[in-house]
Amino acid sequence: MGGIASDASVVVVTYNALPWLERCLESVRGVETVVVDHGSTDGTVDVVRERFPEVAVVEEENLGLAYGWNTGLAHTHGRYVLLLNADAWLDDGALAELVRFADAQPRAAVVAPRLRYPDGRLQRSVRGFPTLWRIATEFLYFRKLAPRSRALNAFYAGDVTHDEPVEAEWIMGAVWLVRRAAVEEVGPADDAFFLFSEETDWAWRFRAAGWQVWLDPAAGATHVYGASHGGRLMTRNLQSQLLFLRKHRGEAYARRARWILLAGVLLRRKFDVARSL
Repeated sequence: MGGIASDASVVVVTYNALPWLERCLESVRGVETVVVDHGSTDGTVDVVRERFPEVAVVEEENLGLAYGWNTGLAHTHGRYVLLLNADAWLDDGALAELVRFADAQPRAAVVAPRLRYPDGRLQRSVRGFPTLWRIATEFLYFRKLAPRSRALNAFYAGDVTHDEPVEAEWIMGAVWLVRRAAVEEVGPADDAFFLFSEETDWAWRFRAAGWQVWLDPAAGATHVYGASHGGRLMTRNLQSQLLFLRKHRGEAYARRARWILLAGVLLRRKFDVARSL
C-alpha cells in the first residue's frame, strides 16, 4: 500500500463474517486495520488472529454497526478511515485512488468506490434521501415502470450511470472512505441506528455542515450484498428508515411514511403469495 499507509486506516465490523472476511482483509493488507467483532460464534476472531496477526481485534457487545464504526474510529489514527464491510473487498489500488480523490476534493467527507456484485454486474450504490414520494416509488413499485427515470427512481438515483464522479446525497455504506476531520466536526455515527440508515443519517449530517459525499468510479470494489444479514432484517430496515424520518423530518412526516411502508409490505406479501401458487 506504500505511501497511503500513514494516510488511511481501515475499520471492519464483524458478526459471523466468514466466509468473505479473509478476502476482505487481504485487500487492505499493509494498512492499519482494526476488526471490531460483535460476538461472532463462527470462528471469525480466531481466523483473524491466526491469519492476520497484524490486525488489531476489538471484541465488544453487539450494539449495532454505527457503534462498531465509532469504536473502530477511536482505535485508528489515519487522516482517512475506510469503513469496509466484512463481505466486501477492494480492487488493487482502490484505496490509494480513494485517498487521491479525497485529497483533490477537500470538502469531501465521504468518498465511495464503484461497487460490483461478485459476478461482475454493477451494484448501484448512489442514493437519494428518503421522502414520502421516494418511499412510495420504492415500496409501491412505481420505479419498476421506468427504472432509469429521475422522477420514479430518485431514491436509487436512476439517472446516475456510476461511470463518472458524482456528488451524491448519500451512498450505500458498504465501502466508505471517511475524512476524520469531518467526523470530528459533525460527530460520530449515531448509534441509535442499530443497522440500516446509519450511513444515511451520517451523510445528511455531513451535508448539513457543508461537507460532500462523492462517488469515485475510478476506484472499484466487490460487495456480496446482504451476506451480513441474509436478507432477514426487513423489519429492522423499515424501523431505521422511520427513525431517520422522525429525526430529520419530524414525527408527523414519519407517521405518513409508516402508512406507505405498511402498504408496501402488504403488497409485497401479496406478490410473494401469488408467486408461490
